[in-house]
Amino acid sequence: MRSLAVASPVPPAAAHRRRLRPSASGRIGHSQGNLPRHGSKNLLTPAAAAISVEQVEVSTYLPKGDMWSVHKFGGTCMGTPQRIQNVADVVLGDSSERKLIIVSAMSKVTDMMYSLVHKAQSRDDSYTEELDKVFEKHMAAAKDLLDGENLARFLSELHSDISNLRAMLRAIYIAGHATESFSEFVVGHGELWSSQMLSYAVQKSGASCSWMDTREVLVVKPSGPDMVDPDYEESEKRLEKWFSRQPAEIIVATGFIASTAENIPTTLKRDGSDFSAAIIGSLVRARQVTIWTDVDGVFSADPRKVSEAVILSTLSYQEAWEMSYFGANVLHPRTIIPVMKDNIPIVIRNMFNLSAPGTVICKQPANEDADLDACVKSFATIDKLALVNVEGTGMAGVPGTSSAIFSAVKEVGANVIMISQASSEHSICFAVPEKEVAAVSAALHVRFREALAAGRLSKVEVIHDCSILAAVGLRMASTPGVSAILFDALAKANINVRAIAQGCSEYNITVVLKQEDCVRALRAAHSRFFLSKTTLAIGVIGPGLIGATLLNQLRDQVAILKENMNIDVRVIGITGASTMLLSETGVDLTRWKEEMQKEAKPADLANFVRHLSEDHVFPNKVLVDCTADTNVASHYYDWLKKGIHVITPNKKANSGPLDRYLKLRTLQRASYTHYFYEATVGAGLPIISTLRGLLETGDKILRIEGIFSGTLSYIFNNFEGTRSFSDVVAEAKEAGYTEPDPRDDLSGTDVARKVIILARESGLRLELSDIPVESLVPEALKSCSSPNEFMQKLPSFDQDWARQRHEAEAAGEVLRYVGAVDVLNGKGRVELQRYKRDHPFAQLSGSDNIIAFTTSRYKEQPLIVRGPGAGAEVTAGGVFCDILRLASYLGAPS
Repeated sequence: MRSLAVASPVPPAAAHRRRLRPSASGRIGHSQGNLPRHGSKNLLTPAAAAISVEQVEVSTYLPKGDMWSVHKFGGTCMGTPQRIQNVADVVLGDSSERKLIIVSAMSKVTDMMYSLVHKAQSRDDSYTEELDKVFEKHMAAAKDLLDGENLARFLSELHSDISNLRAMLRAIYIAGHATESFSEFVVGHGELWSSQMLSYAVQKSGASCSWMDTREVLVVKPSGPDMVDPDYEESEKRLEKWFSRQPAEIIVATGFIASTAENIPTTLKRDGSDFSAAIIGSLVRARQVTIWTDVDGVFSADPRKVSEAVILSTLSYQEAWEMSYFGANVLHPRTIIPVMKDNIPIVIRNMFNLSAPGTVICKQPANEDADLDACVKSFATIDKLALVNVEGTGMAGVPGTSSAIFSAVKEVGANVIMISQASSEHSICFAVPEKEVAAVSAALHVRFREALAAGRLSKVEVIHDCSILAAVGLRMASTPGVSAILFDALAKANINVRAIAQGCSEYNITVVLKQEDCVRALRAAHSRFFLSKTTLAIGVIGPGLIGATLLNQLRDQVAILKENMNIDVRVIGITGASTMLLSETGVDLTRWKEEMQKEAKPADLANFVRHLSEDHVFPNKVLVDCTADTNVASHYYDWLKKGIHVITPNKKANSGPLDRYLKLRTLQRASYTHYFYEATVGAGLPIISTLRGLLETGDKILRIEGIFSGTLSYIFNNFEGTRSFSDVVAEAKEAGYTEPDPRDDLSGTDVARKVIILARESGLRLELSDIPVESLVPEALKSCSSPNEFMQKLPSFDQDWARQRHEAEAAGEVLRYVGAVDVLNGKGRVELQRYKRDHPFAQLSGSDNIIAFTTSRYKEQPLIVRGPGAGAEVTAGGVFCDILRLASYLGAPS
């Protein structure tokens, strides 16, 4: 390839592009002449390909240090002529004194070149068509990007290269084989062409620019399968010699390709262009190396799996190393080694979003906060693994067992990802790729056949379909509590951990879990460390009066909760009787009603719950049932079992069949899944929580008595003087205090449900049918066909009600409809009672509720809870309090 000396004080002969051709010995070498054209019989020989490096006396000193900035542009950045011009603009816009630019082949070209070799050696005639496509792609790009002499020169070289490649591929086709050296020589052309086009594009500005074929400079030696190590000393010498010939301010160089110490063309293998940039950055002691790509920086987790992943501003070398090992798309660990030894920062930036500052990879930043959240920088996962467990009492204290295990694993060429051993030495488990586990298992069974037969080893067990989740952070080593937070987040997301590993350096904590749980675990852990202390994904069932009020209350508070308490509340679903609205990241609560009309789907409770349970962005799922539906309540047990928390004002579950209630409470106590129902008894009043507080602190409940119905409280508070009972009921109905059919309130069934809930909370095992209820609906009106008919006929009973009121007033008493739990005698009742005017129950106004707890501690003067017990605002407020209580249980500040 020819070295371009643009505006450089280099003699024309030195600037002429040196070609690679077969030498007399059959090795590819430099020549000032052209490669033999198609049909040459001397292109391929059994000897390896080689590059001869011209020995030039060093006459120009190679400056080193902060005056250099190194940029690497990936294939996506170089994908089109316009993008190549954009790269040139970025290069020219860098104010550094000297710039070294490393580029990859144009997007997809490397794959195309590999395909050429593969097709040729497979004797697939279509390789010629593929080569034509490669030529046309670069010719079209050059014509769009370049003009004049530069275009002519590039096209001339391109034609020559394609002609030589055609001859080479023809020879491979005939031989049916290509050596690794020849394959890598072919593949490296993509970088040669892209870097030349960029150097010409930079030249158009008049800047001093040279083009470098890095095969003349970078020297590497094989270090393992598909790996090479740089020879820094020799590479530095060759770079100094190269620079002495072309000391330009801007150098555009090929990425990916290099040569061996014997001058044989090779590549830097996986992520080779990044590696090229790091090596050259080290050779010139650059100020920094910038890797330009198509993302804004390094994410805290794979954004394809965690939509809430954030861009990290800084990473230490060790953190980037750990992340890349565990599959994060950051950099290959090899890329970090050259710059780390000289403390040269690597900056990951987005070529398509120049305003994004990117991620800086450097020594451990000294100014980072040492709080728990800052300790964990990122999470990464590896899928398609199997866990191998070797277990037996005969392993304990026996030297060489581990050596024998991993020798057997090495013999089959398996890659061990993670190792975990109990301190008792009773078992060793390790993770290997799923595709390699069969061979590993077979080898271990052969190696330990006698030990298994004798019982010294009890089993060699394979656990399939596993994944690894790794938490990475340099500061984890000096911060207590990180592991506790991680495992707490996994536990609360119902994730079972199969194995754990952590090195003494504490740069990462690795857990093995079921592959089906991996994404959920990743999101649970990421949410805990990056989103907020507590993130709740809520599905609201029943956007009626109470449900709609709750949604509006959430709308007004979510921002405040996140800012002040670090509680992140996301409503990801709303379902009514006929339609439902689903969202992946959260419904816009400022316009949820409009979205319900425009984007809603037909309601399907099973699909609604599936949407919530299968959402892996937010680990804490909550269903809020704002209905009074028995069918909905019947699903609570299944939801809780799936790990979905349940919050409700719906009384049907807790007042239904006793065995279902006990089953729910047993499940709740046995898991991390919570079931809250404060609003079932007193709307927004703290009735359930007060009762639990008394019981949990050792108090003994003797009696609970109260006015539990806001509707009936309103009716009897206003049933005084000369007012008729039917007028008061009509007024209550008009004001919205009653159900559409007032008989639902007057029957006392709602109060009975509240009484049975309190009785069960107090430890009584009663059914709803065990509670005697005095109905206020006259027997003759129970059969009325409609609420209107009932209201029309109710005045005919006003005289009876007036008589009862008169008798109470004559005795200095008032009428009140109450429910009572007699805990000592294991009974409950609901009835109309009379109380003296100085009794607390007689002091109510409006729709207030009042509940009196008589206990061992509050025997002489009962503990009173009083306040509004009806209305959408207070009931929704009670549900909202339960949501915050759940957040507190899950780790939010109290």
